[in-house]
Amino acid sequence: MISLTALLLQLCLTTAAAQVTAGAGPPAPRCPTSCGGVSLPYPFGVGDGCSWPGFSLICDRTRGGQPRLLVGSGLQVLDISLDNSTVRVVDSAGQVSLTFSGGLDGNGSWGGLGAGGPYVLSEARNQFVVTGCNVQATLVGDGGGGNVISGCSSFCSINDKWTGAVTSSSSTGDGAARCSGIGCCQTPIPIGRPSYRVEIKSLDSTNEYAGRLPVAVRIAERGWFDGASAALLNDSAGYSPTRRPAVPVVLDFAVDSKPVVLPGVATSGCPVDARRSACRSSNASCRNVSGNYRSGYVCRCQDGYQGNPYITDGCQDIDECALPGMCFGECTNTAGGHLCRCLRGAQGDPRIRNGCIKSSLGLSVGIGVGSGAGLLLMVLGAILVTRKMKQRREKMLKKRFFKQNRGHLLQSLVSQKADIAERMIIPLMELEKATNSFDKAREIGGGGHGTVYKGIMSDLHVVAIKKSKVAIQREIDEFINEVAILSQINHRNVVKLFGCCLETEVPLLVYEFISNGTLYHHLHVQEPGPSLTWENRLRIATETARALAYLHSAVSFPIVHRDIKSQNILLDGTLIAKVSDFGASRCIPIDQTETATAIQGTFGYLDPLYFYSGQLTEKSDVYSFGVLLMELLTRKKPCSYRSSKEETLVAYFTASLAAGKLVRVLDPQVMEEGGKEVEEVAVLAIACVGIEVDHRPTMRQVEMTLENLGASHASFVMHDTDVPKYPVVEGMNMEETSRQYSLEAEYLLSSRYPR
Repeated sequence: MISLTALLLQLCLTTAAAQVTAGAGPPAPRCPTSCGGVSLPYPFGVGDGCSWPGFSLICDRTRGGQPRLLVGSGLQVLDISLDNSTVRVVDSAGQVSLTFSGGLDGNGSWGGLGAGGPYVLSEARNQFVVTGCNVQATLVGDGGGGNVISGCSSFCSINDKWTGAVTSSSSTGDGAARCSGIGCCQTPIPIGRPSYRVEIKSLDSTNEYAGRLPVAVRIAERGWFDGASAALLNDSAGYSPTRRPAVPVVLDFAVDSKPVVLPGVATSGCPVDARRSACRSSNASCRNVSGNYRSGYVCRCQDGYQGNPYITDGCQDIDECALPGMCFGECTNTAGGHLCRCLRGAQGDPRIRNGCIKSSLGLSVGIGVGSGAGLLLMVLGAILVTRKMKQRREKMLKKRFFKQNRGHLLQSLVSQKADIAERMIIPLMELEKATNSFDKAREIGGGGHGTVYKGIMSDLHVVAIKKSKVAIQREIDEFINEVAILSQINHRNVVKLFGCCLETEVPLLVYEFISNGTLYHHLHVQEPGPSLTWENRLRIATETARALAYLHSAVSFPIVHRDIKSQNILLDGTLIAKVSDFGASRCIPIDQTETATAIQGTFGYLDPLYFYSGQLTEKSDVYSFGVLLMELLTRKKPCSYRSSKEETLVAYFTASLAAGKLVRVLDPQVMEEGGKEVEEVAVLAIACVGIEVDHRPTMRQVEMTLENLGASHASFVMHDTDVPKYPVVEGMNMEETSRQYSLEAEYLLSSRYPR
């Protein structure tokens, strides 16, 4: 059987005084300041009211002779260090002793420090020490599963005496034995666990040499074995379980020490209210102490101060000038530091010996005056030259950027109206003032193409300033395109462009400020909570259709947006829709119905026929708008949605409506609020994404249909043989529908033109 001594368990149970939330006061004058030759610095103390809660010690005078300072009932305090937050104790029976009746192999439990109290074993200053021949000792966690925490093995050669093995092969030059696995082994012990289980087993099945060396398991201060090895490993010393040598152990302490409930999450630490903290000195700081099982805090004097941080005015300034080797010149002590200068008439480094070298006063004065005058002239000249060069460089850069950013082209675009030209071109200085030099706190959004800042112009207009991240030619061309288009548009549902700045490497656009984010944000970011009401969704769809119809038919040259999606629909404070981002837009001459362009758009919204043919028409916007209607009805993202059958949103929506199972894809809020209008909007969305371009409605027809939904449910005239009537599908079989949206899926998987 295994007998176990666990006095450290009593340490926790005796010293775990009730933790109070209000800070305890300083020690009373009557409190003793030492016991048994050991100083008692606060927060430690002996007697009522002499210590911080949990730090009360015992001055034992019962044995006669010099008193002993005890923590708990079996550990004698040797030293207390506030600087290291440690208590060094000696445990006269601090080991796990093992007898051999019934065999060497066995196991037992060790209480450790328990779950409370301010003390834990110091990981940096203690070790797990095992002595014996051919034995292995292991510390195992007590939480179940038998996880190994630490352990080591001690061996003795079967051909040599163990004493010779330890004293010769494992000893140092000064004769001290090293506990390196021959007759003894030692390994670090982890900190913070409340208890352990000890398992020990013999590595020699015959146990022939088991009695030659005392077998014991100890927790001891690092380096202790080097001095105690002779007594531990020599039979002539009369070793027996009743004559165990004293074992020093180092404990770490922390104020408000509490067990950690969740791994890695501290339960306690430095109080927010300084009045509740144990750190009482004005020159002290609080530092959190945390581990896997315990947390708390300790107090430290600040740099340049020393003393007791736990009492008022306990941290006193260190007079560095009185310390040897700090200064070899003229030293002046300061609060928390010192000033060190060479004596007058000398120069050099006063912090090293003989670092200050005396110099001639006249020569020094002459050199100093001459150098000072010359330096002053050089500084003034450098400032003037630098300022001149900077002004010239800024002027040249502005001209170069203006030309690079197509400033002359922009002037020609707005030259027909002088007031527009004056309004559209905004100086850089005005925008820097409006955004506090583009302060990061003014950022309100952005993405892969650039950043948007909120600014307040000199006329008190609140604006949004779009700044591209990179200065590449394609971005500049899109910038000019957006200015050229928006300068000709004045519509309630199109974001208003105030102007632009061409004096920077990256062009800047200035829009009206839209305060309520994007339609995408309202549909998806707050999911799965309630979103926009059906009435608002229908109105937003109508206003977006109205803006696109205006772009297609009410301006001098029809404009195709090319990137209609929920991220480009802005909402103001009253949820009025504003179409934005015209960087990809293109004008189509009146005498043409289509134009060839490079493919550009966004996954999920892009017209598949436009993607494969490269021929851009107004019906490409109609397709994107149809996908937007589906997004409003379902609250699903077209760019990433896939059904269980790997169908895209468009294909799944079409198949669901054709099968009379539209309810499986609709947003529950739409089903609850929409009524019969939902099905009509769904049919309209299907018509917009039709595979035959000529059979898609125009945006004007879409606008009129949405405006009339609430009254007569009037709709545009559609081809009877090609447009399905739901829920009974006529004129379009499921094979045709499947073929159409297989094409959409193929596009999504093969597209190499993400925007």
